[in-house]
Amino acid sequence: MAAAQALRWGGRCRCGHHRLLSSSSSAGGGPAAERGERRESAGLGFSPPAHSHNDWIGPPDKHSNLRPVIFYAPPEESPLERRLREARQEAQACDQRFWARHNRAFRQEKEEFIYSRLKAKGLEMRDETGQKATLNAEEMADFYKEFLSKNFRKHMQYNRDWYKRNFTITFLMGQVALVRALRWLRWKKKNVGN
Repeated sequence: MAAAQALRWGGRCRCGHHRLLSSSSSAGGGPAAERGERRESAGLGFSPPAHSHNDWIGPPDKHSNLRPVIFYAPPEESPLERRLREARQEAQACDQRFWARHNRAFRQEKEEFIYSRLKAKGLEMRDETGQKATLNAEEMADFYKEFLSKNFRKHMQYNRDWYKRNFTITFLMGQVALVRALRWLRWKKKNVGN
């Protein structure tokens, strides 16, 4: 309850189906709670209020820069809806892992590149005033080009996997929407007939 009280509500996202959190906690993917219950997700440091019936979007993760989502699991969740939620959670976890590793490698290799270029020029990492020494845009462009070329295959594999996961999610969303529409039509037909 204290975690829920510590939240500062940031409103809704553009689609209106997600609550935005403006908490400053670190983020990470985590499964939604058991049917209808909300548990504090591992690594997130917060949990939405128990009465919430929305997905909640947290603050950007400091490693992956992605905003984690805590998915709402309704108490009457069907097996198909559960498969959809779990597919979305798995996609989020894969994205978090990939971008956290990628960004960590990027930062490390960038520092090594800057250090090696400064050392080649006979300069230190910090100048005489204590400011961190930097390279110009043209020199950094060499690093960016090299980094992208070196990681091209990783990015292509990630893109293939991303499309596969999201095609599966889209297909499941279509199935869930169809089942809900048919359920609504049956309910409407039953209630109109009475």
